[in-house]
Amino acid sequence: MITGGLPENPETKRRLRNLIEVTGLSRDLDIRTAPEATQEALRRVHPADYLNEFKRLSDTGGGEMGERTPFGPGGFEIAALSTGLVIAAVDGVLRGHFDNAYALSRPPGHHCLPDTPMGYCLLANIAVAIEAAKAAGLAERFAVVDWDVHHGNGTEAIFADDPNVLTVSLHQAANYPWTTGGVQTDARSNVNIPLPPGGGHVAYTYAVEQVVRPVLSTFKPDIIIIACGYDASGVDPLGRMLAGSDTFAAMTRSMMEAADELCTGRLAMAHEGGYSEVHVPFCGHAVLGEMARSQIVAPDPLSPRITAHQPNERMNAVYRELIDEIAVYNGCR
Repeated sequence: MITGGLPENPETKRRLRNLIEVTGLSRDLDIRTAPEATQEALRRVHPADYLNEFKRLSDTGGGEMGERTPFGPGGFEIAALSTGLVIAAVDGVLRGHFDNAYALSRPPGHHCLPDTPMGYCLLANIAVAIEAAKAAGLAERFAVVDWDVHHGNGTEAIFADDPNVLTVSLHQAANYPWTTGGVQTDARSNVNIPLPPGGGHVAYTYAVEQVVRPVLSTFKPDIIIIACGYDASGVDPLGRMLAGSDTFAAMTRSMMEAADELCTGRLAMAHEGGYSEVHVPFCGHAVLGEMARSQIVAPDPLSPRITAHQPNERMNAVYRELIDEIAVYNGCR
C-alpha cells in the first residue's frame, strides 16, 4: 500500500541492500560507491541551462522542473551521485575491473530527456554513462535493454539518431508515458516490445529469447546495459504485469549468456523502477545472485502467489503471437 508521498522512495533500495547482507550474498559481491557525475559528464547529455536551474532549485530548498519529478534540498547532488554510480559500473566493466556490475542507483533515469525530467527521473543515468564511455574511448557500440514496466522513452529519444546505440524497451503497453513505446517499423536503432497488461513469466522470457536476443546478435554491441526496473512484478502498485523474481533471474541469465556470446561477458545494470517494498528486494536478490553466480538464494515469499496467478496457456498463446509479430517487424524471423 502507498501511504503518502511518492511511490518512488528509498525503502525498496534500502531493503534490497539489507537483504543481501542478511543472506550473506554481499560476501560474493564487490560492493563499492562512486563519485558524483561531473558537470563535464552531465553536459554531454544535458544542456547547461537545465543543469543550472536544477542546481539552483536544489540549493534553495527543492522544487519540480518536469512531470512527476519533485526533489528536495540536495536533490541535484543525490541525482548526480546516482548517475555517477552508473558511470562507474559501465566504466569498470569496460576496463575489465569487474566481470559485470550493478548500480543500485536512485533516482532512476530512463524517462529523463535532455532538458525535461519525467517520471521520477532527473538525470539520464545510462545515457550519461554511455557518453562518458565514448569520450574515454572505451567502446563504440552500446546496447541498452530496458525491462522496466514503463517505456524507456528518455533513453530512446536521446539515442534516436545514433546508429551506434541500440535501445530495446520491453514494457507494459500504454502505461507510462502513455503516448510512446509503440512498435516501430522504421526506427534505425530502437526496438519496442509493448505487452498488454497481464503478461507474466512466459511472455517476458519468450520476448527476451525471440526478440531481444536476436536483435542483440545482429547489432553486436561492445557492452550490454540493462535498465533494470522491477515494476513488472506481479505485486507492483504501478504496473499490471505478472513477472516474478524467477522471471527477473531468467532474463538476467539470458542477458549474461548474450554478453558472453557477443561482448566477452560485458554486462552492466542500472537500477530503475520498482515500487513494491516487499517484493523488490527478492527480485533484486535473484538478479544479483545470477550476476555473481552465487549459490546463495533468498526464498521469495510472494512466489507462490504470483505463480498461482500466471496467465493460462490460452493467454500465453496470445502473448506469443504478439511477440512473434514484433519479431517479424524487427527482422528477427
